[in-house]
Parts: sequence; C-alpha cells; structure tokens
Amino acid sequence: MASKLLLTVVFVFDIIAFGLAVAAEQRRSTAKILQDSEVNYNYCVYDSDIATGYGVGAFLFLMASQVLIMVASRCFCCGQALKPTGSRAWAILLFVTCWVTFFIAEVCLLAGSVRNAYHTKYRTVFAANPPSCETVRKGVFAAGASFVFFTGIFSELYYLCYSKANGSFQPYGGEAGVRMGSYS
Repeated sequence: MASKLLLTVVFVFDIIAFGLAVAAEQRRSTAKILQDSEVNYNYCVYDSDIATGYGVGAFLFLMASQVLIMVASRCFCCGQALKPTGSRAWAILLFVTCWVTFFIAEVCLLAGSVRNAYHTKYRTVFAANPPSCETVRKGVFAAGASFVFFTGIFSELYYLCYSKANGSFQPYGGEAGVRMGSYS
C-alpha cells in the first residue's frame, strides 16, 4: 500500500520546485551597458540576482523529493523481490524514466543558476567594442521547470506501481508439508 503522507509531501515538494523554477525564469538577470562618469569606459550593470536563489531552491526541493521517493522504495534495488506482474514492469520503466527526467531537470536548474550568477567584470575603452554582458539564455529555467513537472509525475507513478507490486507479493510463510492431526 502506498503511503498517502509520502505522496502528499513529495507532491508539495514538486509543486514548490516547479514554482521556484518558473519564478527563476521570470526573474532572470538582465544587463545593460553603461558609461562611466568620465566617458572613458563601458561596463555592464546587472539587475537583481534573485533567479539564482530560486533556481538553487528548486534544485534542492526536487532533490529532496527524489530522495524521499527512493528511500521509501529502497531505490528499487534493495529489499525483497517484487512479484513478476505488470506493476513490476511499469515500476521498472517508470524508475528509469524518473531518473532520466530528474537528471535533466537538475542539470537545467543548476546550469541556469550558475550561469545567472556569472557577471562580466571587465570594462572596455569607449572607442573599442562594447563589453559582452552575458546572461542566462531564455528558456533554461523553463526547461528545468518542465522536467521538474515530468519528474514529479513519473516519480509518483513509480512509487504507486512499486507499492502495488511490493504489496501483492506475499511468500507463503507456513509449513510446506501435509498437516496431520495428532493421533492418540
């Protein structure tokens, strides 16, 4: 039987991670080129860096969600064997899919956070080419948010299938012989 408390906590963590990833996409750093007061140099000025914190928060909430599911299911590799049914086959397929989408989501969120935190520190002479004010590309956090969504769906379905396959297999623990009453 699947734990409703675990599914609720994981669902809430996934919703928070999704919300933070969407917020990070909306609040990405932007930059503009300004001149110094003597008009000798051009340099980059970046606005808010809050998207980095949102991205890292989404990263951590998604990781906590994945850890909870994997600890509850013993990462599918430890514990007693599952009965060979359709639920076990779905659990295996969803386990692999869950880890693939989790990895992609974590890479998008981490790469977006690192790239958003990077700010160009150099300046150029006024007559030279303007500095390259690099920012995170549009859609990196959005891709992370979409894979957070898919990871949430696949991990919860994996846990449900795992629980169904795990709960249905009850090996016979009794005596294997023919039972005979005592004769006096």
